[in-house]
Amino acid sequence: MAARHLYVVRHGSADPFGELTEEGRRQSELLADRLAALPVDAVWHSPLSRAVRSARIIGERLPGVPVREAAELVDHVPHVPEEIPPAWAGFFDGYDAAEAAAGARIADALVERFARPAETETHEVLVTHAYQVAWLVRHALDAPPARWLGLGCGNTALTAISYHDGAAPTILLYNDMGHLPPGLRWTGFSPGVRP
Repeated sequence: MAARHLYVVRHGSADPFGELTEEGRRQSELLADRLAALPVDAVWHSPLSRAVRSARIIGERLPGVPVREAAELVDHVPHVPEEIPPAWAGFFDGYDAAEAAAGARIADALVERFARPAETETHEVLVTHAYQVAWLVRHALDAPPARWLGLGCGNTALTAISYHDGAAPTILLYNDMGHLPPGLRWTGFSPGVRP
């Protein structure tokens, strides 16, 4: 087995209907310019329109790199804790056992497909959603399942994780927004003080 290098990103900023805003398009272009310096083999995206559009923008700036859908990248709640933290009680209100089990199955499929070494050295971009970025980071750290809660992710922020045979995953970057000018950073978060 060889190393798999994942560049996991949340889609660009989107409107309430899931379509990229002008801000989201610009974020995606700037991310693509940053990724162009890497030996990217494939761009995978969620089936939801905001991720599809972000991935297409990235693909336009990475000539010859295939852009494909991966159902495992769809936006979903990957884990519902048995004991809900009080700060999250409203978020999980109404989730039933069937919904929790469906989310867990998708999360398991995401990890099985992408969170492991590859047959040959690969560099893949995953254009997905905040919860899936958090789930992959939680998995790479071997943290308890509920730890995905609170791992926020900005629009087009870059997280890089490497998987090597016989070794624990390596998180090289998490939520890095260095490719974005200050006015395009921190979208996708609640208002608040930012460093």
